[in-house]
Amino acid sequence: MENLVSQLLNPRLFFTIALSMALATAATGLGAQSVEAAKPMALRTVMEKLGRDMQAVTGAISKEEWALVAELAPKLAKHAEPPLAEKMRILTWLGTDAKKFRGFDGQVQDAATAMGDAAKRGDGQAVIATFSKTQQSCLACHQSFRQPFVEQFYGSR
Repeated sequence: MENLVSQLLNPRLFFTIALSMALATAATGLGAQSVEAAKPMALRTVMEKLGRDMQAVTGAISKEEWALVAELAPKLAKHAEPPLAEKMRILTWLGTDAKKFRGFDGQVQDAATAMGDAAKRGDGQAVIATFSKTQQSCLACHQSFRQPFVEQFYGSR
C-alpha cells in the first residue's frame, strides 16, 4: 500500500491520471454537443465508450483492482469500429493520413494489451506504465485528428 501511495504522489502519474480524466470528459462532452445539420456518426459512440472505459481503468488503477483492469484492457484494445460505410467515408477523408491514424490505433491496441497482461500478473508498475502509453497514443491521435474531423463532419465549432 505504501508503494501505491508513493506511486500516486508521483507527479508524472498524477498528470497521466488527470489527463485521462480530462480527455474522457472532453470526449463525453463532444458527444453531448449537437449540430443541426449533421447526424452523429457511429465513431462518436465508439469514442464515448472508450472514454468511459478509460475512466473505469483510471479508477481501477487507483484502487489497485488489477482484475478489473485486466477485464477492461481488451475493451480498449479491441474496441468497436464504425460501420463499413462510415469507416470508408472517414478513410477517404483521411487520405494519406489514414496510415498515421491506423498507427495510433495500433499503438493503443498494443499498449492496452500489454496493460491487461501486466494487470493479470498484478504488476502495478507495468500497469501504470502501459496505461500511460495507451493514454499518450490516444492524446496523439486526438491532437492530430479531432479538430479537423469535427470541422469536416460536423461543421465548425
